[in-house]
Amino acid sequence: MGATKIWNAMEIAGEARENSSSSTSEIIYSSSVTVDHTLSLPQMTPRIIELCKDLFKNWSELDNTRFSVETVSGGITNLCAHLLYLLKVSIREENGNIVNLTVRLYGPNTEYVINRERELQAIRYLSAAGFGAKLLAVFGNGMVQSFITARTLTPLDMRRPKLAAEIAKQLSIFHQVEIPGSKEPQLWNDIFKFFQKASALAFDDGEKQRKYETISFEEVHTEVIELKELTGRLDAPVVFAHNDLLSGNLMLNDEEEKLYLIDFEYGSYNYRGFDIGNHFNEYAGYDCDYSLYPTKDEQYHFLRHYLEPENPEEVSEEDLEALYIETNTYMLASHLYWALWALIQAKMSPIDFDYLSYFFLRYNEYKKQKENCFSLAQSYLSKSRTG
Repeated sequence: MGATKIWNAMEIAGEARENSSSSTSEIIYSSSVTVDHTLSLPQMTPRIIELCKDLFKNWSELDNTRFSVETVSGGITNLCAHLLYLLKVSIREENGNIVNLTVRLYGPNTEYVINRERELQAIRYLSAAGFGAKLLAVFGNGMVQSFITARTLTPLDMRRPKLAAEIAKQLSIFHQVEIPGSKEPQLWNDIFKFFQKASALAFDDGEKQRKYETISFEEVHTEVIELKELTGRLDAPVVFAHNDLLSGNLMLNDEEEKLYLIDFEYGSYNYRGFDIGNHFNEYAGYDCDYSLYPTKDEQYHFLRHYLEPENPEEVSEEDLEALYIETNTYMLASHLYWALWALIQAKMSPIDFDYLSYFFLRYNEYKKQKENCFSLAQSYLSKSRTG
């Protein structure tokens, strides 16, 4: 499996060189070197230096003392939702110039939930459109990107009116980026794929197995089918979506007041309402306190700036209501998506996190919100038909 992943990464780097257009003309370097993410930082450092020298030939003769490697955000970002190890590498060149890079190592078994080829393909076009860090190179089990000087947002930051407006504006622009390839929305494909894997697990740990066996997959499947049918009636636009816009994937340079959307691991063509509803769910923060879900007024503030970034007050009540309904129906899909995702992680992830409990947290929140969101959507749809 390792060789396949390396080949895919190298192949995409090669394609980038061959198909370089004016918008994505940067060369993406590639190396078959892999870095063991289980090593301690002192053990990993020589391997990271070797990788940088292999990728960037102009540094191949530099003395190792000119490289420094440190972890970013304690090494693993957003423990609950991210299977990714981040490192900052600083290189002091012969002329005294200092170059900072970000090295991202993929966690083990991430191919079960993340399509790395899709991610690498998208990053090239998104970075050309000004989103995220620039992709500089790919290697056996990760990628190298430019370093962003900014702080990661907190869940509380996201609800500050000024920042919420800027996030909405940036997301609106993000949704207009064209990524080559199939434009088919991936939400239900992904959910059914997750369902298939999640419903066929077996745990060695007896306690985990007992907890897992309390799940009625027949019930979950019925919920998925019902929600798919309802959302299908909303005709939500399909856009290239981030699909994981939590606070950890938003960075702000306070001095320049510049906001960055980062980490496109889960990016795909998807329904607009899912991306926004998923973002609103993230107001709950890492403690998953869903009482912090944005109020209708807070949502309307965000949606106005999303629909008309330059003239938010000109958005009609009709357009606001339509997007509000769309967002809060797809918000339910976000709970199902991450609930099923968590079950796969409970089996596959080496991270010490109670993913099984996270499944119940998200699934129970889905059931709690279902009646209200379904009745809102159904009354809106019947009103639209008679109107």
